[in-house]
Amino acid sequence: MEILYPINNISKYNADNNHKTLHPLVSVIDFSKAPERNWGTEAKTIKFQYGLYCIYLKDVKCGDIRYGRDYYDYQAGTLVFFAPGQVMEVDNLGISYQPVGYGLVFHPDLIHGTILAKTFSDYNFFSYKTNEALHISDDERQLVLDLFVKIELELKQPVDKHSKKLIASNIELFLNYCERFYDRQFITRDNVNRGVLTKFEDLLNSYFLSEKPQSIGVPSVAYCANTLHLSANYFGDLIKKETGQTAKEYILNKTIEIAKNKVFEGDKTVNEIAYELGFKYPQHFTRLFKQRVGCTPNEYKNLN
Repeated sequence: MEILYPINNISKYNADNNHKTLHPLVSVIDFSKAPERNWGTEAKTIKFQYGLYCIYLKDVKCGDIRYGRDYYDYQAGTLVFFAPGQVMEVDNLGISYQPVGYGLVFHPDLIHGTILAKTFSDYNFFSYKTNEALHISDDERQLVLDLFVKIELELKQPVDKHSKKLIASNIELFLNYCERFYDRQFITRDNVNRGVLTKFEDLLNSYFLSEKPQSIGVPSVAYCANTLHLSANYFGDLIKKETGQTAKEYILNKTIEIAKNKVFEGDKTVNEIAYELGFKYPQHFTRLFKQRVGCTPNEYKNLN
């Protein structure tokens, strides 16, 4: 048995967490003010179904939160991001507990018509997977709390024609800092990220040695990310930070390097090489080869 808890209304979510609604589309929540939770003993799982954007800062280790099949890579001082349409699961231990930490929640309608709406899709971390949470330092945590205070102060002001723009601008500032924190994490969190590039290279090598190109085609970013148990967005961002190339560029460059070797493997035609590499149409392979190398496969063979 499971309990489904929808989160799609700011006023109701505030009421459930013992907070006054200052704005119908956005709220900053201190979960220590919320009443104790007890979901009973009958339900094994509580599913939180999101209709709002929710960012949580947890101050305690919390290893029982799942998104999909995996548990969150969660420790004290962790930021996690949820977007409308996502579902988060919590294992129910059947005991009372006091929520702690902070949250920023806002309805999609809040940013419609703002500058933030035009760039919101650039914040890839809303679709990162469970093992890709953002772990922040004490200084970063204090900055996050300061930004939450700024947003809440604006919520306490009388609503006027500037309110929406100022609230959205402060949320954008917060999300931009989160981007900076993730850039830092890509560099410093070697125990998690170490070896991803090596595994990616090994994956491509084994892929092209198999018959998968003929059945699946040239490997996609989504395929590689899924095989490495990473979200496509997080994987793409990590490869970009490590190599300076997008994951797609890396795959295509690897494909061309293998194609160069195949050109000299005997009397294989361009069509045969294209098929072996996963191209449905040989002309697409020839066009890509010429774009990357500067000449056609046959011209390349004659030059060497």
